[in-house]
Amino acid sequence: MLLFLLLLFTSIQKDGHAQRVLGQKKDDSCHCEVNSTMWSFPTLKYETVLLQVQTCEGSLKSLQEQVLQSTNSLPQIDAQVANVTARLQPFQYLHHQGLYTALSLRLLDQELSQLESDLIAIHTQLDNTQTQKLSKEVGKLREDVERMQISDTVNIKSVKENLRYLKNSVESCKTIPKDFRGQHRYCFKGLITNISEPVTTKIAPHGKNYISGSWGRQAQMDTEGEKDSYWVQPLVNGHIWGNTVRVYQTYEDFMASVHHKDYTFAPSYTHANTIEGPSGVLYGEALYYHCFRSADICRYDLRTNIVKRVTLPGTGVGFNNKFPYCYYDCRSHSDIDVEADETGLWALYATVGNHGNLVVSRLVWDSEAETLNVTQTWETRLFKKAVSNAFMVCGVMYATRYVDDYKDEVFYAFDTATGKEDNSLVLPLEKVAKGVASLSYNPINMQIYMYNDGYLLAYQVYF
Repeated sequence: MLLFLLLLFTSIQKDGHAQRVLGQKKDDSCHCEVNSTMWSFPTLKYETVLLQVQTCEGSLKSLQEQVLQSTNSLPQIDAQVANVTARLQPFQYLHHQGLYTALSLRLLDQELSQLESDLIAIHTQLDNTQTQKLSKEVGKLREDVERMQISDTVNIKSVKENLRYLKNSVESCKTIPKDFRGQHRYCFKGLITNISEPVTTKIAPHGKNYISGSWGRQAQMDTEGEKDSYWVQPLVNGHIWGNTVRVYQTYEDFMASVHHKDYTFAPSYTHANTIEGPSGVLYGEALYYHCFRSADICRYDLRTNIVKRVTLPGTGVGFNNKFPYCYYDCRSHSDIDVEADETGLWALYATVGNHGNLVVSRLVWDSEAETLNVTQTWETRLFKKAVSNAFMVCGVMYATRYVDDYKDEVFYAFDTATGKEDNSLVLPLEKVAKGVASLSYNPINMQIYMYNDGYLLAYQVYF
């Protein structure tokens, strides 16, 4: 048996083949010669195989990690697809109404592009039914967005712009006298060409801690009462609400902070007649301002203490800090602004229906019927939160933007007489503090009044 095993004994040669070794029986034992070089261990082959095994183990481990990461990411991508689909659904409806904006679609397109990139990266690592389903859904979303972009660019956008222009033209023809510019020769010259450095600088009489409010000179040109008076309306409750206005009979009294009279037009800071935001203007013997938490303009009569109001037109008029003046920093609750100029009273605000862009409405007080009315409304293409403030001069709305802590500039004009816009203006307004709570123009002396974080500044306007 032993001899049989020895005869079958094999060795591994360099070529990897087995070799038979023969033996001889001598003295009841088996004798054989074995070449020891046949039994040398294949070190190089072993190291090569070992390295391949280690590399394979590393690759498998890395692949497991990638698969685990992709598996964990799939629910997130699935949720993103569901979220984008849900957000796109309102646009599908608005697509038929022509109400969505190119900006909204661009933002959606950017988010969709990022989602596509993420999905491609995962799809290369984990190609299964779920990733294929997500790819199809994202592809369908891409087709929907591209179709809506093309439709908006070619059809809806141009139609809406033409419609807005026609609506503004109709408003311009309604009640403004054709010769209204001729009534004030400087208005006929065109837009403002220059604004002076501050000609008046004063700390607000209530103290510079009250950073929001409005002030100026009485603005009605053909009135006898309060003709030369100056007024200050601070927002003493949270820099948002107020219920009093201080009136000085002369400029000298105002500068010296003497001989004033305080009028209370609401019994509390939460009353319906309370002023909200830096929105006031004294016109004749009445203070016009934005009413507490509403889309209304209030008129407070200084003689009778009676408050009348009118609701501003438009779909979704912004108030309660929905569309304040912003640019870099928002002025709290500056949604609705009342202004005066050579042609009368104006309300500046934004609506959801006009996509948050500025809307200009003309206000008229009917002294016989004792009612406040809105006679005309224009829609602009200027996003209200992209401007720091606005005012009216000669029927033209001017908007400002922040430059630095000591300067704003007038950069935009919208002419209600023609419906035309100009965004190429560069008219600096120097400041002494960063924030601009309000700007009000006065047609009597052609000055602009700024409430500048508790400082009262006035500027001369030139045509």
